Amino acid sequence: MRKLTWAVAVAMTVLGAGVANADDKFSLWSSDIKGHKIGAEQVANIFGCKGGNMSPALAWKNAPADAKSFALTVYDPDAPTGSGFWHWVVFNIPVGTTSLAKNASASGMPAGAVQSRTDYGINGYGGPCPPPGPAHHYWFTVFAVDVDKFDDMDANVSAAVVGFHLHFHTKAKAQFVATYGQPK
Repeated sequence: MRKLTWAVAVAMTVLGAGVANADDKFSLWSSDIKGHKIGAEQVANIFGCKGGNMSPALAWKNAPADAKSFALTVYDPDAPTGSGFWHWVVFNIPVGTTSLAKNASASGMPAGAVQSRTDYGINGYGGPCPPPGPAHHYWFTVFAVDVDKFDDMDANVSAAVVGFHLHFHTKAKAQFVATYGQPK
């Protein structure tokens, strides 16, 4: 029994030697989204919703050292559209950026960052406003990108085209899911 315990300990040490510490993982979070629940401050003020429509503060760490820029998306796969709903699409975020302040979408993005069209038909953040019923899931994702900027895209590009480019240029991504629902 003693040999088995020792063998397991050695195997765990050897196997664990190449495993990164969880604190070293590329990660994304928001100090404004508590318990993965989106609050009224971030909810849309359109389609009957009466929220503040402020983009949440976001921060990320441990991006790959060879990343050259970042992109950010907020996507609702539960929207009753057949293809989900894009709430925020940003690309060409400079590589030195590790956070966005609350309401950055309206009050100041990093120089060079481009906010493209959302499914609301606007450029910039558009908060949740699902129909009454079950809560929807909002996927916040930051992408570490292998190019400094996408020269062939501007603020009028669709989320699908941004997604196409990110498919071929993403080195790593970090994400979290938050929820918001309206009572029936």
